[in-house]
Formats: sequence, C-alpha cells, structure tokens
Amino acid sequence: MATDDSVDLKFRLFDGTDIGPTKYDLSTSVTTLKQIILSIWPQDKKNGPKTINDLKLINGGKILENNHTLAEARLPLGELPGGVITMHVVVRPLTMEKSERNDLDIPKTNRCVCCIM
Repeated sequence: MATDDSVDLKFRLFDGTDIGPTKYDLSTSVTTLKQIILSIWPQDKKNGPKTINDLKLINGGKILENNHTLAEARLPLGELPGGVITMHVVVRPLTMEKSERNDLDIPKTNRCVCCIM
C-alpha cells in the first residue's frame, strides 16, 4: 500500500521476471534505485549489468534520469490507489573492446565490390 510519501515499486526484467515489490520513499533517486537493482540482481540471469550505467529504468514509456527522484519522475501515483507501479529494467548490451574483437581471429573478407564502367 502506497502512502503520501512512499510508493510500492516492482522492477520487470527483460525475461518477464520481477524484482519486488518493495516500498520506496518518494525522495529516493533513480541512481539509488539502480544501485539497489544491481545489488539484488538474480545471479542465475545471464548478461547481467556490471554497473549502474548499464541499466535504464523505464516508467510510463519514459526513461528515468539518474539525477531525478521518484517524486520528480512524475510517477502515475493517482492511477492505481494502493497499487504497485511496475518499472521496466533495460540492460545495455555488453560490447567488446576493439582489442577483444581483434583477438577473435575473424577472417577479413571483402564482401562488396564496386565496378564503374
């Protein structure tokens, strides 16, 4: 049950599983939420985030900014009185450094040829 100064949130992961719901104060920052998600991330999930910069929180179709609080994020608190708000968690795909890509020994082939006549 949400009160005037707190809200129940659950976080939906990419595979449809949820973390939570848990009660959070409206003064909680998005950065703090990301730190919490990172600390309780299920260990059995592959390709999990390494840092909070690998996470994006989406609520109501909007990506939440790190420096905002839940109150500033304008959560749809009035829509579901006493309900749980679901935020979607997106993990930035892991990218390889250029040196790591070079170590893969992928043969370089020309795939495109242009001919001007």
